[in-house]
Amino acid sequence: MECQDTREHLLEYQRGQGGPELRGDIRAHLERCAACARAEESERVLTELLEEHLPQYAAPLALKRRLAAQWPAPAGPRPSWWSRWGRSLLPAAAVAVVLLVAIPWYYEGTGRRQGPGTAGMVGEAVNDYLRLLSSQHPLDIESGGIHQVKPWFEGRLDFTPVVAFDGDREFPLKGGAVGYFLDRKAAVLVYGRRLHTIALFVFRAEGLPWPTRGLQAMGPAQAYPTTARGFHLLLWRAGDLGYALVSDLDAQELFQLGVRLAGGL
Repeated sequence: MECQDTREHLLEYQRGQGGPELRGDIRAHLERCAACARAEESERVLTELLEEHLPQYAAPLALKRRLAAQWPAPAGPRPSWWSRWGRSLLPAAAVAVVLLVAIPWYYEGTGRRQGPGTAGMVGEAVNDYLRLLSSQHPLDIESGGIHQVKPWFEGRLDFTPVVAFDGDREFPLKGGAVGYFLDRKAAVLVYGRRLHTIALFVFRAEGLPWPTRGLQAMGPAQAYPTTARGFHLLLWRAGDLGYALVSDLDAQELFQLGVRLAGGL
C-alpha cells in the first residue's frame, strides 16, 4: 500500500472500519513508514482535540417542543408506542438534535459565503495546521535559512516550492517538512511571530476549486482571506503553485507576512 492510499483510509483504520484486510495493510505500512506513522499519530491527536474542544449546545426550547409534539399520544389502556419503542429510539433522536444544532454552527464557522469547494480547502488548511501543532516532531528539517531548507525538498516532492521570503527577525523561518494538502503532497514551511506558529503550505494548484470572489490584492497576488474555527487563513495561487497560510496570529500581521511571501516586498 502506498502512502497516499494509507492516508486516505487513516480515519477508517482508527475507527476499526474498512475490513480486516485493509486494516492489516495499513498497519503493515505504518510499521515501515515513519512519515505515515507520524501522520496517523497526528490524526489521532486531532480527533481527540476536536472531540474535547468542540462546543456543546443545548437544543432550543422550540425544537424540543416540535420533537415532543411528533410523538404519538397513548391510545386506550394498551402500552403506548413510546413506552414500547421510545427507549430504543432515544439515541437516534439525540443524534438528530445534535445534528440540527451543530450543522448551522459548523457552516457559520467555515464561512457562510464560501462555496463547498472553498470550504473544503479552508477546512483542510486548518486541519493540517492543527496536526502540525499537535505533532511531537513537526519539522523534518530545522531552519538554517531558506537556502538550506528549500534544497532539502528536492527529491521529496513532485514540484519545486517557490517562496519569495527567506524569513527575518519579525518572522523567523523555523524549518520545514513534507506534508499533504487534500490529495497531493505539500511543502510545509513554519515561521514564527512571538509565541505564534505560522504554517505555509505550498502545493500544486491545478484541479482545486480556487475561490473567485472575496479576493484581496496582496502584493502581486490575489489572496482569499478568511477565518475558520478561530484561525486566520490566506489562500492564493501563483502560476502552477497554490499557497495556504494559517495561524492564530492577528489577521493584519498574517497579511503582512503574506505580502512578503507573495513577493510584494
